[in-house]
Amino acid sequence: MSSARRAGNPWGAETMATGIVAVGLHLAGFAWAARVLLAIMAALWAVLAVTFCGQFGGGLERWREETSGPAALTAVAGTGVLGDGVAMIGRPVAAAVLLALTALLWAALLPRVLRNLRWRVPGAAYMVTVATQAVAVLAASLAVHPQARWLLWPAGVLLALGLLLYVLVLTRFDFAELAGGAGDHWVAGGSLSISALAFAKVTHAAGASAPLVAGTLVAGTLTVLAVALGWYAVLVVCEVLSPRAAYDGRRWSTVFPLGMTAVSAMTAGRACGVPWLWTLGEVLLWPAAAAWLVVAAGAVRHAFASASS
Repeated sequence: MSSARRAGNPWGAETMATGIVAVGLHLAGFAWAARVLLAIMAALWAVLAVTFCGQFGGGLERWREETSGPAALTAVAGTGVLGDGVAMIGRPVAAAVLLALTALLWAALLPRVLRNLRWRVPGAAYMVTVATQAVAVLAASLAVHPQARWLLWPAGVLLALGLLLYVLVLTRFDFAELAGGAGDHWVAGGSLSISALAFAKVTHAAGASAPLVAGTLVAGTLTVLAVALGWYAVLVVCEVLSPRAAYDGRRWSTVFPLGMTAVSAMTAGRACGVPWLWTLGEVLLWPAAAAWLVVAAGAVRHAFASASS
């Protein structure tokens, strides 16, 4: 296993998955459960940060080699989701610091990952979109504050770039992963879910000051969310037809899209004035929470088994 893989596994994907389920629980009104998961996410992020920075010990060249795979971008997305959680509980200054860190990691890692993309890539390759949209989502979340309105334009640019990167990866995606992937194939849909969330956040931050722009943003939000929901249905059917019950660390990359689809539906419902989307998001949140519990239990069992062997 390359260290690029290690940079995103085991801790990066866990951080993303835990954080987005926490955000969903907060939106649904379960503040106590959300705070528990936020605390777990913060601990996981601290381990991720130590692990990630520790790779410098092998020298700059080795660090560059080891962070050239898509899984390394989970460090970007994990930091962005942590920033969203911090902003959610009313800590805009801390969220702004995390936005700066997320943007720096994104700028440092994305070019390396793009240069190393190959044909017939797995679902993890969609992390180029997830990481880009993670920066856009956090920037748009902060743009609702008057002093940070300027962040709306960078968020919009990153949103568009993330969608372009999605198309790039889609042309190289190995669709056989849908039947045989170990969990990260779900990022094919999750990357569109976070794109829909970015659209919804930008729509909310932009408000109704420009009717034409607002209408375009609403249409974009609903279109991307519709495609993401379509992916969700396809991926569920593939899981039913080709069950994969054994534990794999990449299953955290299944939990994240499940939670992200729920959060994007709830957020889009509010931003676009479509109440039934909020209800749909609340319904979809429970499979995400259940999946988090199942995968977390599997991770604990796997850790104990590894320690005793």
